Amino acid sequence: MSYFLYILRCGDGSLYTGIAADVEKRLAVHQSGKGAKYTRGRGPLTVVYREECADKSAALKRERAVKALPRAKKLALIEERFT
Repeated sequence: MSYFLYILRCGDGSLYTGIAADVEKRLAVHQSGKGAKYTRGRGPLTVVYREECADKSAALKRERAVKALPRAKKLALIEERFT
């Protein structure tokens, strides 16, 4: 089963990184206020990056690596996806 790493842009301009098997379903959970505590009250939320990973383990490792990046590198990753 594939998993995805995703990055959300919150209404306040901050970025949130997570993983999910179904990114759209997970976004709906975040938007309902039942997702991560960080995203509550920070809407609107927009998926700005998604990356397919082989499995949950690979997605968790990638999430850890991306979360450790400084904001500028995360923004570069997002921009790279659109060029």
